[in-house]
Amino acid sequence: MKYSDREPIAIVGGGPAGLTAAAFLRQHNVPFIVYEAGKQVAGLAASFHDSDGFTYDFGAHFITNRLAAAVGVGAHCRDVNYYGESVLINGETYSYPFGLLKHPRYLMSGLTSRLSPANSARANSSAAEWFRANYGHALANDVAIPLLEAWSGAPATELAASVGDKLQNTIAQTLRLKAASNLTGRAVGCGYSHEVPENPNVWHVYPEGGVGLLCQRLASGIEDAIRLESPVEEILVESGRVRAVKVKGREQPVSAVVSTAPCHILAEIVKGTDALKPFSRFRYRPMTFVNMRFEGRAYLPDTVLWVPESEFLFFRLTETPLSMPWLAPEGKTLITVDIGCEVGDDIWRMDDESLGKLCLEQLKPIIPSASRKYLGCRVLRTPIAYPVFLNEYEADRQRLTQSTGVEGLYSIGRNGEFSHSLMEDVYWRTQRKMLDLLTPTPQPALSLI
Repeated sequence: MKYSDREPIAIVGGGPAGLTAAAFLRQHNVPFIVYEAGKQVAGLAASFHDSDGFTYDFGAHFITNRLAAAVGVGAHCRDVNYYGESVLINGETYSYPFGLLKHPRYLMSGLTSRLSPANSARANSSAAEWFRANYGHALANDVAIPLLEAWSGAPATELAASVGDKLQNTIAQTLRLKAASNLTGRAVGCGYSHEVPENPNVWHVYPEGGVGLLCQRLASGIEDAIRLESPVEEILVESGRVRAVKVKGREQPVSAVVSTAPCHILAEIVKGTDALKPFSRFRYRPMTFVNMRFEGRAYLPDTVLWVPESEFLFFRLTETPLSMPWLAPEGKTLITVDIGCEVGDDIWRMDDESLGKLCLEQLKPIIPSASRKYLGCRVLRTPIAYPVFLNEYEADRQRLTQSTGVEGLYSIGRNGEFSHSLMEDVYWRTQRKMLDLLTPTPQPALSLI
């Protein structure tokens, strides 16, 4: 029986992944219902604007011209002409990655690691050993491991080596893409897409009005199937297969469920099986983003400044107007301060004004004039910023990449797949999963733009 002849497919969540799945199903004439708990679609992909002309995102959301074209918003995007990253070490800044390689200590340590016989078992025993094996002890211990621990909230010795899978580009490939960026005057994507090969013709863009435009476009034409303020309370399973979902106390029979819910939440709402119980242990890192407004611009040496030293409250600073000047009024700027935290701790509970003052004090060694130029801040918080790849559940995480263990239940998106995927990867991975849902037998690969 075809899916078009069955009960609808329930899609849990109206963010980028859920709406990508919905648009794909509509193209194939498959009935579905999108259940979104919030008052609007987009989820963490939403942008916020204030009356002073500043735009805020949950982090610096870069998308590519390739993704914009695939979704159909390419004509409504601006090119990003520059993007750079630096690292602060002992008061000095080094461009990433090549500036660090000019530091004799890091260069020699890196060369030594490359020339030494590889011990794959040790390198794959933890994230700490993976970085030491691939970056050398000096760069790993001074930069990579402190940043990883601040970002994840866990010791690098307890994190799985698969954290390194996100860093797939070789030095040669990085050099090629960086050179293309310099030649074209565009911010060529480097390390932002793993599902589809990066090349000099793929660069960063930003949609007019914010990244939420992608979700608006994906939702266009499927509004009739979207149910806002309708959280899925339960996913009902019988004999190992999805049967229905419960929303607002009522059961809706379904032929399948496509969930974007964080894994630990999905494990709680699935009823009738213990197949997902191991996923309840999966942890996400809560984050507080302090968006600080300033008079003037170009306070940071690059768009992103990584700060591995433990004396600082934050591990990353991002001055988005250096790459996207339209995100702040002329003559002003926005610096986002990334602080790892836990739900309910002092940082999480601190009011915006107090948190802004705390960040100003911390910024003094980096931006001496910060207090004089400060115009206030807006704080954004999320309890599920990043998945934390702990070794203790790495085997279960690997199992999730293959299946949820329940027939008819698919988990998609960054939170649903418990992955470090960025927006373009989420789009292509979701399309592939929907193709698998409709055609479970082996099929040719998608034709990608």
